[in-house]
Parts: sequence; structure tokens; C-alpha cells
Amino acid sequence: MTQRDVISDLTAEAEEFEGLVAGVDESAWQRPTPAPGWTVAHQVAHLAFIFRLAGTAASDAELFGAMAAKAAANFEGAVNAALAEYLGDPPEVLLSRWRAERDTAIKALAAVPADQVVPWLVRPLPPAVLASAGMMELFAHGQDIADALGVTRERTDRLWWIALFVSLTWDFGYQARGLTPPAAPFRFELTAPSGATWEFGPADAEQKITGPAEDLCLLATRRRHRDDLALTATGADADAWLNIAQAYRGPAGEGRRPGQFKA
Repeated sequence: MTQRDVISDLTAEAEEFEGLVAGVDESAWQRPTPAPGWTVAHQVAHLAFIFRLAGTAASDAELFGAMAAKAAANFEGAVNAALAEYLGDPPEVLLSRWRAERDTAIKALAAVPADQVVPWLVRPLPPAVLASAGMMELFAHGQDIADALGVTRERTDRLWWIALFVSLTWDFGYQARGLTPPAAPFRFELTAPSGATWEFGPADAEQKITGPAEDLCLLATRRRHRDDLALTATGADADAWLNIAQAYRGPAGEGRRPGQFKA
């Protein structure tokens, strides 16, 4: 496969996300999304906060440590408090603040040498992995907005970074539910939007997931139910994983119902 640059792809993904909301009328910002209780404005505000965290982590470890300590005591409360900081803004101001947080974070991540790590909420991460986490957030919350606005998103091979992130965080679904993950990681054999084949995980793994990369990303961000996706599991553990997969820490949330969205 062609060598990809995570900063270039993150920049392009962020621009694509912005295109979902730039130019829509003010009423659309208050439209409910599939995430219970969250409007389009909530989704943008959340991403502004996440990118502010990432930019701080990459540029000021001490300040990030203070922010993370506050969030660790009550993560949901910290997220809600952060949302409140943004939600009072009219749409054009919120969008401007999102752009500023995005640009600052991408610049800060680009400045970190690839062989160093950036502090993060669970453990320090290489800058490329944290940037991949940012792409996962853009994918997930962008999908909520697209669903709310009735927009179909065009997928590209930038999904490689999200699929990679899913393969690295395959055990998060177990941790979120207090379950013990299998001892051995899974194999992922995926079809890219371009038609290329992507492979992650041990080649000799007994447990395997195959199917479209987009479907894996939708599953692991819990934006689609497994019944509405073309993913196949080989092995009992892999099959059970399709019910609990998530690429983020913390509560799983309600997820999506079978048949909630048309194929």
C-alpha cells in the first residue's frame, strides 16, 4: 500500500468534517443526532474539546496533566462541563472555535518527533496513534452529524488510520464491561474503499474479522449495529467481539439498533 502520512490525512479528515456543518442554517445546529440528548452543536463542541485536549497534550504536558487529573475524577462531568463552555456560542462562533482547536492540535502533533510519546488519558501514545484517535473521533461524531442531516459521506483510504486504531484498541470493549479479553489478539482482513486489502494483527491468529474497512469503523465507533454490516467472524471469540467492539474507553453508550439506518 502507498505510504500514508497521518498529519496530512488528519488535516483532510478534519476539513471533510467541517464541510458537514459549514453553511448549514442555524436551525440545523439544533437538530437531534442519533446520540441521545446530543444535537449537531453538541457534536461539534465535543470535538472542539477533544482536539483542545490533544493539542495541550502535545504541547504542554504539565497543563495536560492537570486537565487529565480533573477529568479522571469525573470524566462524564468534565466532558459535560467542557461542552457547556462551547454550547452558549452561536454556530459561527462555535465553528470558529472548532477550527482554532483543530489547527492548534494538528500543528502540535506534527511537531512531536515520531519516536516520542504524548501523554494521554489512559497511557502515553506515539503522536501518530493519538492523531489516529483524533481521526476516529472525527469519523464517529461526523457520522452522527451526517445521519442527523441526511448526508451520505464519501469514504476514502484515510480510513486506514481508524482501522489501525481499532486493531490496537480491540480490547477496549471488554474493559468497558469488566470482562477479561482473550489472551491473543485478533486478525483483521479488510477491504479498503479503494478496493485494496488491509491486514492487521497476527497472520496466524485463530480469531479473525473480515469485511469492509468502513464497516469495521462503523462497528467499533458503535455508529451501526453489527446486523447492518457486512463483517464476518471466524472463531467464537471474534463473533462475540462483534457485539461489544468499541474503539474508545469508558461507557459503551446505547449504540445503534438493528435496522435503524438504511444500508
